This record gives sequence, C-alpha cells and structure tokens, in this order.
Amino acid sequence: MKFSVDDAIFQKFPNLCIGVVLVKNIDNFISNVEIDNMLRNEENKIRARLGGHVLSQEPMIRCWREAYASFGAKPSDNLSSVENLHRRALKGEELRSINALVDIYNVISLRHMLPVGGEDTDKVSGNVTLCIAGENETPVTLLGDKEARPPHAGEVVYKDSISAICRRFNWREADRTKLDEKTKNALLVIEGLPPATKADVANATEELASLIKKYCNGSVSTFMLSSAKRELIF
Repeated sequence: MKFSVDDAIFQKFPNLCIGVVLVKNIDNFISNVEIDNMLRNEENKIRARLGGHVLSQEPMIRCWREAYASFGAKPSDNLSSVENLHRRALKGEELRSINALVDIYNVISLRHMLPVGGEDTDKVSGNVTLCIAGENETPVTLLGDKEARPPHAGEVVYKDSISAICRRFNWREADRTKLDEKTKNALLVIEGLPPATKADVANATEELASLIKKYCNGSVSTFMLSSAKRELIF
C-alpha cells in the first residue's frame, strides 16, 4: 500500500507537512483511565490558556480557516477537527471516549493544536492519496451522516480506490474506514500548516507513536511527508 500527497496539494500549500504513524497488530479495545485523565488534563489546560480568547484568531486555528476558505468551504460552517475539539473544550464539554486510538490522537490534537486523524487500513481499498477533489466524485457517507454525498470539486480530500475517506483535510472521516475497537492496523496523520513547523509536527508525531505503543502495543513506525518527500510505501 502507498500513501502519497499529490503535487497539486503542494502547489496550493507549499509548506504543508504531514506526520504519519503506521500501526500494526494493536489492541484498540482497551479502555484506560490514564487516557481519560490525559483528555481531561488537556481540556483543562485549554480552558486556562484560551478562556476569553477569540479562538478563530489563534494562529494555529486561523491557518486552517484560511486553507478551507481557499477551496470554497465556509470556515464558520466547516470547522477543522482541531478547532472543533478546542471549541468543545472551551464550552466545558468533556470528550467522550471512543476507542484507544481515537482518544489518544485527540489528546495529541489538543496538546499540540494540530489536526489529527486516522483510517483503518484493513478497510482501505488500494492506495491512499491526499489530493484535490475533481468533478463527479463518488458520494461518501461521513461519520454521523445518514446519506452519502460527494466531495465538492476543488476541496482537499484523502482518497482510496473507491472514494474519499476523509474530506477537507481532517474535517470529517468516512464511516467506511473509521477506526473502531476491532481495528488492528491503521494509518494516522498529523497535519501542519504555518505557523506550525516541521519540527512541531515531527514532535507531535513521535509523541503520538509513543502513546500508542504504550497503551495499544503492536508495531508502531513514524514518517514525515512534505514537498521534499511526497510518498511512502508500507
């Protein structure tokens, strides 16, 4: 299987970098109070640090609003995953536990203010590409939706050979390739746009890998994709 970033992405977002964590033979069924405590701790830190701030104007949030606007997605109606998590924390919500992988990557997203997502590679068909959606894309059912809708032409999507598996960078995942308690093998990504640096993304990626290894066992490896290295084979 190959994961690649299309040249058109770097033409539009030349400083984009993607941290990648590949996991194999993990146990994702585990429920762990330590992971729950990490989520509560990060939520409390966000409330202390950003309470009273205009979240949309935070540089690490604003960059994603600008990216979404560049391909026609109204930012206020299409919150990036990282903004959505931070808004929920600032409202006093506690993120509910989903499964170990998702809970851990939410910890990392909150801690580093970076979008994080993942796909079950056993549910992926063929290769994965981060690319610009074209006309007449295959409709896809996103998590929480009851019906399938196609991506809009021009938006950024992760795709396999069947359809998009995540729309608008890490806006919303497809139901078909979601991580669940039975997941054994997965591809996780951390996205960075300036002002996030490659070092910021790399540090978050290594921390994500370390937590997965600690709580889910299995085999864990990390990679970085950028304009200098646009694909990996696994």
